[in-house]
Amino acid sequence: MHRTHTCGELTIADLGKEVILSGWVQKSRDLGGMTFIDVRDRYGITQLVFNADDDAELRATARDLGREFVIKVIGTVIERTNKNPKMPTGDIEIKVSRLEVLNAAKLPPFLIEDETDGGDDLRMKYRYLDLRRNPVRSNLVLRHKMAQEIRKYLDSQDFIEVETPYLIKSTPEGARDFVVPSRMNPGEFYALPQSPQTFKQLLMVSGFDRYFQIVKCFRDEDLRADRQPEFTQIDCEMSFIEQEDILNLFEGLTRHMFKTVKGLDIAEFPRMSYDEAMRLYGSDKPDTRFGMEFVDITEIGKGKGFPVFDNADIAIGINAKASASYTRKQLDELTDFIKRPQIGATGMIYMRHNDDGSLKSSVDKFFNEDELKKWSEAFQTEPGDLVLVLAGQNKDKVRKQLNELRLEMGNRLGLRDRNKFAPLWVVDFPLLEWDEETARYHAMHHPFTSPKPEDIAKLDTDPGAVRANAYDLVINGTEIGGGSIRIHNRELQSLMFKHLGFTPEEAQKQFGFLMDAFEYGAPPHGGIAFGFDRLVSIFAGLDTIRDVIAFPKNNSGRDVMIDAPSTIDEKQKEELSIKTTV
Repeated sequence: MHRTHTCGELTIADLGKEVILSGWVQKSRDLGGMTFIDVRDRYGITQLVFNADDDAELRATARDLGREFVIKVIGTVIERTNKNPKMPTGDIEIKVSRLEVLNAAKLPPFLIEDETDGGDDLRMKYRYLDLRRNPVRSNLVLRHKMAQEIRKYLDSQDFIEVETPYLIKSTPEGARDFVVPSRMNPGEFYALPQSPQTFKQLLMVSGFDRYFQIVKCFRDEDLRADRQPEFTQIDCEMSFIEQEDILNLFEGLTRHMFKTVKGLDIAEFPRMSYDEAMRLYGSDKPDTRFGMEFVDITEIGKGKGFPVFDNADIAIGINAKASASYTRKQLDELTDFIKRPQIGATGMIYMRHNDDGSLKSSVDKFFNEDELKKWSEAFQTEPGDLVLVLAGQNKDKVRKQLNELRLEMGNRLGLRDRNKFAPLWVVDFPLLEWDEETARYHAMHHPFTSPKPEDIAKLDTDPGAVRANAYDLVINGTEIGGGSIRIHNRELQSLMFKHLGFTPEEAQKQFGFLMDAFEYGAPPHGGIAFGFDRLVSIFAGLDTIRDVIAFPKNNSGRDVMIDAPSTIDEKQKEELSIKTTV
């Protein structure tokens, strides 16, 4: 037997028991007459003690133990003289009678501690060591608990978990596919699924009226903190429902998760249209933990001889409450922030509402105090407030730039509290968005999203004005889930493909199987998919999803631990009918 107890469970109630523990050496302290060893497993840490009167060989072995040695000890539970109230096992220690080294260990390349000296690259290379650290391990325990609660909730709502294929057909819409060559079908390829979208719709045609799956998905796209080439979705679909049914049910799931996992009651899930979100926040996933809604002063600013405003199609700003004390250096830092290539603004205008009530701006040459009072009224400023304004000719671009500035001010003012949660449904998305590069419309969500019935006639006359039966769940400025009511008849689906630029032949080749299925009694249906990794990271209070994934990729899409992706040998290429070009 390697252990009778774990390293996190023994207490004062176990005094006098002979126990067997196994684990890793966290640290050792040799005090001459006594040697103390902390032994660790995933359940906790227990202190071992060796005295001067112990067997000489036993003490010598204890003194030779290095960090991360795997050991097994037999001993008696005794009361600690110097107790540690910060540890569950801090009232006791083990008086060791036998010690066995199960495996020696090299000195780890970084400290296996809560606060480590290892950088991201080093920790990713030795991820199996990083996973021994409490913060990373606790994130995966949280992930496990959340997955269990999701399954419990959806099972209680009569959902059936069904697995769908990983080797599917490549489609031209959406992000780039990862493709897999087929040895048995030379020159042909599978694709790894970006989502199980068409399969879950076929399950609705099959009569499985409530489906879910916690499923791995794959997208070959540029990476950032909240993206990985492989990620996990909570994928759901329902039949005989309308949008309201889905919003209510998945509000219930989200409330259940907050209550059971974090002990929080989330009272409200407000709703906001896409147009309103873009107008007030410049984002379809606004962080509503704080205000700073956009104020449009385009007309107020024109005609005063200030070229930036006179030549602009839009001038909008935010009121940063109680920030008038910002120094010139701080304002210059904000200007440099928005001028970064990732944001691309050309400059920033500001106005202070001073404590004495006076108004001073960076454009006083063009706007006197009476004119600045109009700004103050528009932004509803009070003494101590700071107004920040951006302007330009591309309205969408300026709104996105101001969104970045708003979030930066939220960070600087401590308004983005990780322990505060503000869910929001964003609804009434555009069905289509114009792509300048390809000079055609693309589906904003995917080509199976249903238009609002009252907007279908606009598909031929004003496609950009057609609204979708689509909805996103946003929490703290992060899109957690998105979905839609689907098209469920062949005629409307064919019309949608037509407006997306597909010829009838292309639509039949790519999606004929789905349109054929619609002719055999497809029910009205819709669904949603939650980004499971993102949801866990929000519950864990993290900015990146990497630390809630056991073996993540880096920002270049590489697994630096196993060195993947990698080349394959010429024989494999030959079997797969892949020709090497020089």
